[in-house]
Amino acid sequence: MQKITRLVLAVATALAAATAGAPSTAAAYGGGDQPHGGHHAVFVQTDNPAGNQVIAYRRSDDGRLTPAGTYDTHGLGGVLDGSVADHLASQGSLTYDPRHALLYAVNAGSDTVSVFSVDGDRLALRQVVGSGGRFPVSVAVHDDTVYVLNALDGGSIQGFTVRDGRLHTEADWNRCLGLDPNATPQFTNTPGQVGFTGEGSQLVVTTKANGSSLLVFNLDRSGGPGDSPVTTALPGAVPFAFVPNGPHGLFLAEAGTNAVATFAIHRDGTASQEAFAATGQAATCWIVGVRDLLYASNAGSSTLTGLRTADQGRRLTVLGNTPTDPGTVDAAVSSNGRYLYAQTGVNGVLDEFAINGDGSLTRIGSQTVPGGAGGEGVVAF
Repeated sequence: MQKITRLVLAVATALAAATAGAPSTAAAYGGGDQPHGGHHAVFVQTDNPAGNQVIAYRRSDDGRLTPAGTYDTHGLGGVLDGSVADHLASQGSLTYDPRHALLYAVNAGSDTVSVFSVDGDRLALRQVVGSGGRFPVSVAVHDDTVYVLNALDGGSIQGFTVRDGRLHTEADWNRCLGLDPNATPQFTNTPGQVGFTGEGSQLVVTTKANGSSLLVFNLDRSGGPGDSPVTTALPGAVPFAFVPNGPHGLFLAEAGTNAVATFAIHRDGTASQEAFAATGQAATCWIVGVRDLLYASNAGSSTLTGLRTADQGRRLTVLGNTPTDPGTVDAAVSSNGRYLYAQTGVNGVLDEFAINGDGSLTRIGSQTVPGGAGGEGVVAF
Protein backbone atom coordinates (compact mmCIF):
# COMPACT_ATOMS: atom_id res chain seq x y z
CA MET A 1 0.00 0.00 0.00
CA GLN A 2 2.88 2.41 0.75
CA LYS A 3 4.27 1.74 -2.72
CA ILE A 4 0.89 2.55 -4.32
CA THR A 5 0.52 5.70 -2.23
CA ARG A 6 3.99 6.89 -3.27
CA LEU A 7 3.19 6.16 -6.92
CA VAL A 8 -0.07 8.15 -6.91
CA LEU A 9 1.57 11.01 -5.01
CA ALA A 10 4.49 11.05 -7.43
CA VAL A 11 2.08 11.36 -10.35
CA ALA A 12 0.33 14.27 -8.67
CA THR A 13 3.48 16.14 -7.66
CA ALA A 14 4.87 15.81 -11.19
CA LEU A 15 2.13 18.16 -12.38
CA ALA A 16 2.83 21.89 -12.21
CA ALA A 17 0.15 24.00 -10.54
CA ALA A 18 -1.03 27.32 -11.93
CA THR A 19 -3.23 29.98 -10.35
CA ALA A 20 -5.69 32.45 -11.81
CA GLY A 21 -7.75 35.24 -10.31
CA ALA A 22 -11.40 35.97 -11.01
CA PRO A 23 -13.76 38.83 -10.37
CA SER A 24 -16.56 38.13 -7.92
CA THR A 25 -20.23 38.25 -8.91
CA ALA A 26 -22.47 37.60 -5.91
CA ALA A 27 -25.76 35.75 -6.37
CA ALA A 28 -28.78 36.77 -4.34
CA TYR A 29 -30.71 34.27 -2.30
CA GLY A 30 -33.39 32.84 -4.55
CA GLY A 31 -37.12 33.17 -4.38
CA GLY A 32 -40.08 33.73 -6.64
CA ASP A 33 -41.18 31.34 -9.35
CA GLN A 34 -40.33 27.66 -9.19
CA PRO A 35 -37.22 27.00 -11.32
CA HIS A 36 -37.51 24.72 -14.31
CA GLY A 37 -34.14 23.00 -13.97
CA GLY A 38 -31.02 23.09 -16.08
CA HIS A 39 -30.95 22.96 -19.87
CA HIS A 40 -28.32 23.81 -22.49
CA ALA A 41 -25.86 24.61 -19.69
CA VAL A 42 -22.65 23.47 -17.99
CA PHE A 43 -21.75 24.47 -14.43
CA VAL A 44 -18.18 24.26 -13.08
CA GLN A 45 -16.99 24.70 -9.49
CA THR A 46 -13.68 26.52 -8.91
CA ASP A 47 -12.97 25.33 -5.32
CA ASN A 48 -10.95 28.52 -4.93
CA PRO A 49 -9.69 28.89 -1.30
CA ALA A 50 -10.07 32.67 -1.62
CA GLY A 51 -13.78 32.29 -2.39
CA ASN A 52 -15.54 29.35 -4.02
CA GLN A 53 -17.61 30.04 -7.13
CA VAL A 54 -19.74 28.24 -9.69
CA ILE A 55 -19.10 29.35 -13.27
CA ALA A 56 -22.02 28.95 -15.69
CA TYR A 57 -21.67 28.27 -19.42
CA ARG A 58 -24.33 28.24 -22.11
CA ARG A 59 -24.19 25.19 -24.40
CA SER A 60 -24.99 25.73 -28.06
CA ASP A 61 -26.54 23.01 -30.21
CA ASP A 62 -23.10 22.08 -31.54
CA GLY A 63 -21.78 21.56 -27.99
CA ARG A 64 -19.59 24.63 -27.79
CA LEU A 65 -19.71 26.75 -24.65
CA THR A 66 -19.90 30.47 -23.95
CA PRO A 67 -19.65 32.07 -20.47
CA ALA A 68 -23.05 32.83 -18.93
CA GLY A 69 -22.40 33.97 -15.36
CA THR A 70 -20.40 33.68 -12.14
CA TYR A 71 -22.03 32.79 -8.82
CA ASP A 72 -20.46 33.04 -5.37
CA THR A 73 -21.16 30.11 -3.07
CA HIS A 74 -20.58 32.28 0.03
CA GLY A 75 -18.01 29.71 1.15
CA LEU A 76 -14.35 28.85 0.68
CA GLY A 77 -12.68 26.14 -1.33
CA GLY A 78 -10.12 23.84 0.28
CA VAL A 79 -6.83 22.16 -0.58
CA LEU A 80 -5.79 18.71 0.64
CA ASP A 81 -2.09 18.21 1.45
CA GLY A 82 -0.30 16.62 -1.50
CA SER A 83 -2.90 17.60 -4.10
CA VAL A 84 -2.06 19.46 -7.30
CA ALA A 85 -4.47 18.85 -10.16
CA ASP A 86 -7.52 18.29 -7.93
CA HIS A 87 -7.57 19.97 -4.53
CA LEU A 88 -10.50 17.90 -3.22
CA ALA A 89 -9.36 14.52 -4.62
CA SER A 90 -13.00 13.46 -4.94
CA GLN A 91 -15.93 13.01 -7.29
CA GLY A 92 -19.37 14.55 -6.82
CA SER A 93 -18.40 17.88 -5.25
CA LEU A 94 -20.93 19.62 -7.53
CA THR A 95 -24.17 17.61 -7.78
CA TYR A 96 -27.49 18.25 -9.51
CA ASP A 97 -30.81 17.25 -7.94
CA PRO A 98 -33.26 16.81 -10.86
CA ARG A 99 -36.30 16.15 -8.66
CA HIS A 100 -36.03 19.58 -7.02
CA ALA A 101 -34.04 21.50 -9.69
CA LEU A 102 -31.28 22.20 -7.16
CA LEU A 103 -27.49 22.30 -7.43
CA TYR A 104 -25.34 21.37 -4.41
CA ALA A 105 -21.78 22.74 -4.12
CA VAL A 106 -19.35 21.83 -1.33
CA ASN A 107 -17.31 24.51 0.40
CA ALA A 108 -14.46 22.39 1.76
CA GLY A 109 -12.68 25.31 3.41
CA SER A 110 -15.84 26.43 5.24
CA ASP A 111 -17.35 23.02 6.15
CA THR A 112 -20.58 24.01 4.39
CA VAL A 113 -22.73 23.14 1.36
CA SER A 114 -24.34 25.77 -0.86
CA VAL A 115 -27.76 25.11 -2.38
CA PHE A 116 -28.70 26.81 -5.67
CA SER A 117 -31.95 26.70 -7.60
CA VAL A 118 -31.38 26.09 -11.32
CA ASP A 119 -33.28 27.65 -14.22
CA GLY A 120 -31.67 27.09 -17.61
CA ASP A 121 -28.12 28.38 -17.26
CA ARG A 122 -29.00 30.65 -14.31
CA LEU A 123 -28.50 30.00 -10.59
CA ALA A 124 -29.95 31.54 -7.44
CA LEU A 125 -28.40 30.84 -4.05
CA ARG A 126 -31.06 29.60 -1.63
CA GLN A 127 -29.12 28.29 1.35
CA VAL A 128 -25.72 27.63 2.91
CA VAL A 129 -25.84 24.75 5.41
CA GLY A 130 -23.28 23.04 7.66
CA SER A 131 -21.90 19.80 6.25
CA GLY A 132 -21.95 17.91 9.55
CA GLY A 133 -18.18 17.39 9.57
CA ARG A 134 -14.85 18.72 8.33
CA PHE A 135 -13.91 19.32 4.70
CA PRO A 136 -16.95 18.20 2.62
CA VAL A 137 -15.91 16.74 -0.74
CA SER A 138 -18.88 14.88 -2.26
CA VAL A 139 -22.69 15.05 -2.38
CA ALA A 140 -25.18 12.33 -3.39
CA VAL A 141 -28.92 12.66 -3.96
CA HIS A 142 -31.77 10.17 -4.42
CA ASP A 143 -35.39 11.37 -4.43
CA ASP A 144 -35.78 13.50 -1.26
CA THR A 145 -32.59 12.26 0.45
CA VAL A 146 -29.15 13.87 0.28
CA TYR A 147 -25.85 12.74 1.83
CA VAL A 148 -22.63 14.72 2.18
CA LEU A 149 -19.22 13.09 2.58
CA ASN A 150 -16.74 14.86 4.87
CA ALA A 151 -13.08 13.95 4.29
CA LEU A 152 -11.14 14.88 7.44
CA ASP A 153 -11.05 13.62 11.05
CA GLY A 154 -11.40 10.04 9.83
CA GLY A 155 -14.27 10.84 7.48
CA SER A 156 -18.02 11.07 8.05
CA ILE A 157 -21.35 11.17 6.26
CA GLN A 158 -24.23 13.49 7.08
CA GLY A 159 -27.76 12.94 5.79
CA PHE A 160 -30.37 15.55 4.87
CA THR A 161 -33.92 15.63 3.54
CA VAL A 162 -35.10 18.10 0.90
CA ARG A 163 -38.21 20.15 1.62
CA ASP A 164 -39.37 23.38 -0.02
CA GLY A 165 -36.13 23.79 -1.94
CA ARG A 166 -33.90 23.57 1.14
CA LEU A 167 -31.77 20.98 2.90
CA HIS A 168 -32.90 19.94 6.40
CA THR A 169 -30.25 18.29 8.57
CA GLU A 170 -31.24 14.91 10.00
CA ALA A 171 -29.30 14.79 13.26
CA ASP A 172 -29.54 11.01 13.55
CA TRP A 173 -28.09 10.47 10.06
CA ASN A 174 -24.48 11.27 10.87
CA ARG A 175 -21.95 8.40 10.82
CA CYS A 176 -18.19 8.40 11.39
CA LEU A 177 -16.23 6.30 8.90
CA GLY A 178 -13.44 5.42 11.32
CA LEU A 179 -10.57 5.94 8.87
CA ASP A 180 -7.07 6.77 10.10
CA PRO A 181 -7.19 10.58 10.55
CA ASN A 182 -3.39 10.85 10.59
CA ALA A 183 -2.61 8.92 7.39
CA THR A 184 -0.62 10.98 4.93
CA PRO A 185 -0.66 12.41 2.36
CA GLN A 186 -4.26 13.62 2.71
CA PHE A 187 -4.64 13.56 -1.08
CA THR A 188 -4.59 9.76 -1.22
CA ASN A 189 -5.84 8.95 2.30
CA THR A 190 -9.19 10.74 2.42
CA PRO A 191 -12.46 9.21 1.16
CA GLY A 192 -13.24 9.85 -2.50
CA GLN A 193 -16.98 9.74 -3.09
CA VAL A 194 -20.41 9.08 -1.59
CA GLY A 195 -23.19 7.80 -3.84
CA PHE A 196 -26.39 5.79 -3.95
CA THR A 197 -26.90 2.52 -5.74
CA GLY A 198 -29.29 2.88 -8.65
CA GLU A 199 -32.43 1.90 -6.76
CA GLY A 200 -31.47 4.02 -3.76
CA SER A 201 -31.56 1.56 -0.83
CA GLN A 202 -27.79 1.54 -0.26
CA LEU A 203 -25.16 4.24 0.14
CA VAL A 204 -21.56 3.63 -1.00
CA VAL A 205 -18.34 5.37 0.10
CA THR A 206 -14.88 4.86 -1.39
CA THR A 207 -11.92 5.14 0.99
CA LYS A 208 -9.04 5.43 -1.51
CA ALA A 209 -5.70 4.35 0.06
CA ASN A 210 -7.00 4.68 3.64
CA GLY A 211 -8.25 1.08 3.84
CA SER A 212 -8.65 0.63 0.06
CA SER A 213 -12.26 -0.43 0.60
CA LEU A 214 -15.87 0.02 -0.40
CA LEU A 215 -18.10 0.96 2.54
CA VAL A 216 -21.81 0.22 2.08
CA PHE A 217 -24.53 1.56 4.36
CA ASN A 218 -27.92 -0.12 4.09
CA LEU A 219 -30.66 2.50 4.37
CA ASP A 220 -34.05 2.18 6.02
CA ARG A 221 -37.29 3.28 4.35
CA SER A 222 -36.88 6.84 5.61
CA GLY A 223 -33.35 7.06 4.13
CA GLY A 224 -31.50 6.71 7.43
CA PRO A 225 -28.24 4.71 7.47
CA GLY A 226 -27.42 1.59 9.46
CA ASP A 227 -25.24 2.00 12.52
CA SER A 228 -22.11 0.95 10.65
CA PRO A 229 -21.16 0.15 7.05
CA VAL A 230 -20.37 -3.24 5.54
CA THR A 231 -16.73 -3.14 4.41
CA THR A 232 -15.36 -4.88 1.31
CA ALA A 233 -11.57 -4.60 1.23
CA LEU A 234 -9.95 -4.19 -2.19
CA PRO A 235 -6.21 -4.49 -1.43
CA GLY A 236 -4.13 -2.34 -3.77
CA ALA A 237 -7.12 -1.04 -5.73
CA VAL A 238 -7.35 2.45 -4.15
CA PRO A 239 -11.05 2.82 -5.09
CA PHE A 240 -11.69 6.45 -6.00
CA ALA A 241 -14.91 7.24 -7.92
CA PHE A 242 -17.91 5.40 -9.35
CA VAL A 243 -21.17 5.63 -11.28
CA PRO A 244 -24.17 3.31 -10.81
CA ASN A 245 -24.61 0.24 -12.99
CA GLY A 246 -28.27 -0.72 -12.92
CA PRO A 247 -30.14 -1.01 -9.60
CA HIS A 248 -27.49 -2.91 -7.59
CA GLY A 249 -24.08 -2.34 -9.16
CA LEU A 250 -21.44 0.21 -9.98
CA PHE A 251 -18.56 0.98 -12.30
CA LEU A 252 -15.50 1.86 -10.22
CA ALA A 253 -12.36 3.82 -11.14
CA GLU A 254 -9.34 2.39 -9.30
CA ALA A 255 -6.31 4.66 -8.84
CA GLY A 256 -4.09 1.86 -7.52
CA THR A 257 -4.57 -0.49 -10.47
CA ASN A 258 -5.27 2.27 -13.06
CA ALA A 259 -8.35 0.41 -14.15
CA VAL A 260 -12.14 0.40 -14.34
CA ALA A 261 -13.96 -2.47 -12.62
CA THR A 262 -17.60 -3.57 -12.42
CA PHE A 263 -18.95 -4.47 -8.98
CA ALA A 264 -22.21 -6.01 -7.80
CA ILE A 265 -23.51 -4.62 -4.49
CA HIS A 266 -25.42 -7.38 -2.70
CA ARG A 267 -28.37 -7.02 -0.34
CA ASP A 268 -26.17 -7.66 2.70
CA GLY A 269 -23.87 -4.78 1.68
CA THR A 270 -20.97 -6.89 0.44
CA ALA A 271 -19.48 -6.20 -3.00
CA SER A 272 -18.03 -8.56 -5.60
CA GLN A 273 -16.09 -7.81 -8.76
CA GLU A 274 -17.62 -8.88 -12.09
CA ALA A 275 -15.31 -7.31 -14.69
CA PHE A 276 -11.99 -5.47 -14.90
CA ALA A 277 -10.22 -3.45 -17.61
CA ALA A 278 -6.86 -1.69 -17.24
CA THR A 279 -6.60 1.75 -18.85
CA GLY A 280 -2.82 1.60 -19.30
CA GLN A 281 -2.73 5.19 -18.04
CA ALA A 282 -1.62 6.93 -14.81
CA ALA A 283 -3.86 8.06 -11.92
CA THR A 284 -7.18 6.69 -13.19
CA CYS A 285 -9.48 8.37 -10.69
CA TRP A 286 -12.74 9.79 -12.12
CA ILE A 287 -15.46 8.22 -14.24
CA VAL A 288 -18.60 9.23 -16.12
CA GLY A 289 -21.10 7.09 -18.04
CA VAL A 290 -23.53 7.56 -20.91
CA ARG A 291 -25.58 4.75 -22.54
CA ASP A 292 -23.17 1.78 -22.88
CA LEU A 293 -20.08 4.00 -22.74
CA LEU A 294 -17.76 4.95 -19.88
CA TYR A 295 -15.02 7.58 -19.80
CA ALA A 296 -12.31 7.44 -17.13
CA SER A 297 -10.14 10.47 -16.34
CA ASN A 298 -6.41 9.84 -15.95
CA ALA A 299 -4.85 12.79 -14.10
CA GLY A 300 -1.27 11.56 -14.44
CA SER A 301 -1.49 10.92 -18.19
CA SER A 302 -3.78 13.86 -19.06
CA THR A 303 -6.11 11.57 -21.00
CA LEU A 304 -9.64 10.22 -21.09
CA THR A 305 -10.03 6.46 -21.57
CA GLY A 306 -13.17 5.33 -23.35
CA LEU A 307 -14.74 1.95 -22.59
CA ARG A 308 -17.77 0.11 -23.91
CA THR A 309 -19.86 -2.05 -21.58
CA ALA A 310 -21.86 -5.17 -22.45
CA ASP A 311 -23.76 -7.98 -20.71
CA GLN A 312 -25.00 -5.64 -17.95
CA GLY A 313 -21.47 -4.46 -17.27
CA ARG A 314 -19.91 -7.91 -17.05
CA ARG A 315 -17.78 -7.13 -20.11
CA LEU A 316 -15.62 -4.02 -20.48
CA THR A 317 -13.80 -3.17 -23.71
CA VAL A 318 -11.23 -0.36 -23.83
CA LEU A 319 -11.81 1.83 -26.90
CA GLY A 320 -8.76 4.07 -26.65
CA ASN A 321 -7.37 7.24 -25.07
CA THR A 322 -7.99 10.89 -25.89
CA PRO A 323 -5.52 13.64 -24.85
CA THR A 324 -6.72 16.57 -22.72
CA ASP A 325 -5.13 19.62 -21.17
CA PRO A 326 -2.83 18.80 -18.19
CA GLY A 327 -4.31 17.10 -15.13
CA THR A 328 -7.58 15.47 -16.24
CA VAL A 329 -10.07 15.32 -13.37
CA ASP A 330 -13.88 15.40 -13.17
CA ALA A 331 -16.10 15.10 -16.28
CA ALA A 332 -19.78 15.34 -17.21
CA VAL A 333 -21.92 14.47 -20.25
CA SER A 334 -24.68 16.68 -21.68
CA SER A 335 -28.29 15.59 -21.18
CA ASN A 336 -28.61 14.64 -24.87
CA GLY A 337 -25.58 12.32 -24.55
CA ARG A 338 -23.69 13.98 -27.40
CA TYR A 339 -21.03 16.06 -25.61
CA LEU A 340 -18.50 15.49 -22.84
CA TYR A 341 -16.89 18.23 -20.74
CA ALA A 342 -13.69 17.43 -18.81
CA GLN A 343 -12.07 19.56 -16.14
CA THR A 344 -8.29 19.73 -16.22
CA GLY A 345 -6.89 20.93 -12.94
CA VAL A 346 -3.35 22.11 -13.61
CA ASN A 347 -4.36 25.27 -15.49
CA GLY A 348 -8.09 25.24 -14.76
CA VAL A 349 -9.18 24.48 -18.33
CA LEU A 350 -12.53 22.90 -19.25
CA ASP A 351 -12.15 20.79 -22.41
CA GLU A 352 -15.13 20.30 -24.76
CA PHE A 353 -15.60 17.07 -26.76
CA ALA A 354 -18.18 15.63 -29.15
CA ILE A 355 -19.01 11.95 -28.50
CA ASN A 356 -18.92 10.04 -31.80
CA GLY A 357 -21.05 7.02 -32.66
CA ASP A 358 -18.12 4.64 -32.14
CA GLY A 359 -17.43 6.09 -28.68
CA SER A 360 -14.38 8.10 -29.73
CA LEU A 361 -14.10 11.77 -28.75
CA THR A 362 -13.48 14.79 -30.99
CA ARG A 363 -12.26 17.96 -29.34
CA ILE A 364 -14.43 20.96 -30.26
CA GLY A 365 -13.12 23.68 -27.94
CA SER A 366 -12.05 24.66 -24.43
CA GLN A 367 -12.69 27.27 -21.75
CA THR A 368 -10.26 28.66 -19.19
CA VAL A 369 -12.25 28.71 -15.94
CA PRO A 370 -11.58 31.91 -13.92
CA GLY A 371 -9.91 30.90 -10.65
CA GLY A 372 -10.36 27.24 -11.60
CA ALA A 373 -6.83 25.83 -11.22
CA GLY A 374 -7.10 22.78 -8.93
CA GLY A 375 -10.89 22.94 -9.11
CA GLU A 376 -13.21 19.95 -9.24
CA GLY A 377 -16.94 19.60 -9.82
CA VAL A 378 -18.82 19.80 -13.13
CA VAL A 379 -22.47 19.29 -14.12
CA ALA A 380 -23.80 19.31 -17.70
CA PHE A 381 -27.26 19.54 -19.29
